[in-house]
Amino acid sequence: MGVSIVGKNSAGLARDLGVNPVALEGADAAIFIVSANEGISTEDAQLWSLARELYIPSLVAITDIEMSEIDFDDMAAIATRLLDPVVTPYLVLHAEDGSPSALINLDSLQLSDYSTGVRVVKESDPEHKVLVFEFRKEYLEALEEFGADAFQQGLAFPAIPVIPNLKLGLYEILSYLTKLPSRS
Repeated sequence: MGVSIVGKNSAGLARDLGVNPVALEGADAAIFIVSANEGISTEDAQLWSLARELYIPSLVAITDIEMSEIDFDDMAAIATRLLDPVVTPYLVLHAEDGSPSALINLDSLQLSDYSTGVRVVKESDPEHKVLVFEFRKEYLEALEEFGADAFQQGLAFPAIPVIPNLKLGLYEILSYLTKLPSRS
């Protein structure tokens, strides 16, 4: 499968995901890296438009959330305004010290705890379910509107938080990529 990775530190994300990136025009999927510190460059926005013209399934990897004033939710909203509406299948949960440490899956409500750098899946607490209720409702409505295979058809664009040193978000990105048939 050919994956194009667009944005700052694309080589690092390719290495972390274990993929050999290809040019956008020949890709089966595209990952657009959006830094919470730096936003979206004009060049990357133009490549996003090209990916839309080519109907390439695309997702947004939101990085630098651990060192920015802008959190994941805010950056997803910015990506929606500057690119296309994105869906957020996962939300970031924070440790006691405020640092991002886990993701909650809005479909299953399971937690992926990355606090040790190793993904540990567990059931979410009742307070987590209450905390994400409205976000989950919006996400499930988007899935219903676009269909279960909307990502594969290039109709829905997941935004995934990524913190490479914790491996947070890498499994989630790979789970989307494995849903895609190769176009080659």
